[in-house]
Amino acid sequence: MPSYETVLYAVTDGILTLTLNRPEVYNAFNERMKQEVQEALREAERDAAVRCVVIRGAGEKAFCSGQDLKENAGLERSLKESLQKSYNPMIRRIRTMEKPVVGMINGVAAGAGCSLALACDMRVASDRARFGQTFVRRGVHPDWGGIWFLPRLVGYSKAAELIFSGEVIDAQEAYRIGLVNKVVPHDELPRATKEFAMKFMKSAPIPVALAKKGLQNYSRIDLVQALDHEALAQTACWGSEDREEGMKSFLEKREPVFKGK
Repeated sequence: MPSYETVLYAVTDGILTLTLNRPEVYNAFNERMKQEVQEALREAERDAAVRCVVIRGAGEKAFCSGQDLKENAGLERSLKESLQKSYNPMIRRIRTMEKPVVGMINGVAAGAGCSLALACDMRVASDRARFGQTFVRRGVHPDWGGIWFLPRLVGYSKAAELIFSGEVIDAQEAYRIGLVNKVVPHDELPRATKEFAMKFMKSAPIPVALAKKGLQNYSRIDLVQALDHEALAQTACWGSEDREEGMKSFLEKREPVFKGK
């Protein structure tokens, strides 16, 4: 099992729980965490035992507050390079990895930390969670994909309101506007998130991976392109061992045992 300084990496029942572990600074990213999250995500991609990834923050107060502002000194000259070569690839990896990624939002998700939460495929939130694209309140522009993710989740008008104002919303409002999938009592969050993630353990990995790829492009393709993608994906699945197991288990009236082959 990999060992890191700023993140915790634990696999149980096929679910990797990746914990941002700097609670003393609300799990803000420094250079070390940036590198270790990238490494952990690469490891998760390679590990066939990992079927789903859960990203969470350590402690009771925060999921992630984004960039550690104490490391901002001298950042202006290297900011574009830092985003393009480090943070942006991390966000792309979350979106393109062939496994579901669930955000377990235990507290504040602010600024780039909010964008990180939005980058996950789905989000389960504590009733104490709060979300804010707070960049404009610090005189800066959203990053880590905030302007791409937010309108796709809540629509242009609501996204514009939240980004232009920097307003922080609570978990119930986030659920109402479609930003999170589920809100649960704070003390039940770990159990509820595992139950949520376990739903994907029953699914065949190959069609999940292909469906995730198709969903990434949903706003850029028309119906004909979607149908073409489905035809190619279905063909790829049809030749798999998992497809044979799925059909066989149906006829035998039992749960399938998928191997990702």
